[in-house]
Amino acid sequence: MKGVLLAGGTGSRLHPLTRITNKHLLPIYDRPMVNYAIEALVNAGITEVMVVTGGTHAGEFLRLLGNGHEFGIDRLSYGYQERPGGIAEALGLAERFVGEDPVLVMLADNIVGGSIRPMVEAFCANPTGARILLTPVEEERHLRHLGVPAFDESGRVCGIVEKPSDPPSTFGVTGIYCYDADVFRVIPTLEPSGRGELEITDVNNHYIRQGTMAFDVLEGFWGDAGESIDAYYAVNDFVREHGANKA
Repeated sequence: MKGVLLAGGTGSRLHPLTRITNKHLLPIYDRPMVNYAIEALVNAGITEVMVVTGGTHAGEFLRLLGNGHEFGIDRLSYGYQERPGGIAEALGLAERFVGEDPVLVMLADNIVGGSIRPMVEAFCANPTGARILLTPVEEERHLRHLGVPAFDESGRVCGIVEKPSDPPSTFGVTGIYCYDADVFRVIPTLEPSGRGELEITDVNNHYIRQGTMAFDVLEGFWGDAGESIDAYYAVNDFVREHGANKA
């Protein structure tokens, strides 16, 4: 399995911090944010990774990460997204890197307290369709800012609603996904959303309609350090006290 870390975007929700650097290079406790995503992939056994980024600070990732060997990566590649065209568009830039292999996609501002290895191993055992990682969310106010799955009577995900005013469940979709290579044939069929971007939720709903979507529920902490200034500092506080990516 190959890994794709998505580290682009404008980081507008973390202004003014992101006026001087990419948000994924901001510190979380004692390391740049992107280092935690790399650690999560390497700890899950993924050592071929592409970092997709963009904007004027893209070159700083090369300065930080180099060839990746220092971080346990065997092969590190880079992709450049010329404009903020959405998560699905950014993933599409990794098509030649991934080839026909299964791929784990992670938004590089996601921080997890535990390991994502169980999800990776489950998908590698049957690498067809898609698999998403869910997290329990107690606050309805928070759910309204996330993708939220709906479940049918058998407990399968039957749809994902983005930023719902009336959340259909108490789970949020994290920014961690597994796909088979067909994902690169799905992306060109997508229509841009109202904000002019190709949405990863549309990719996931394609697999749901196809009947090939599975999911795992994350145990322990999950935080989106790019969600807001408050969330950024809450993630910092958690990592400082408890650490991250623990087996």
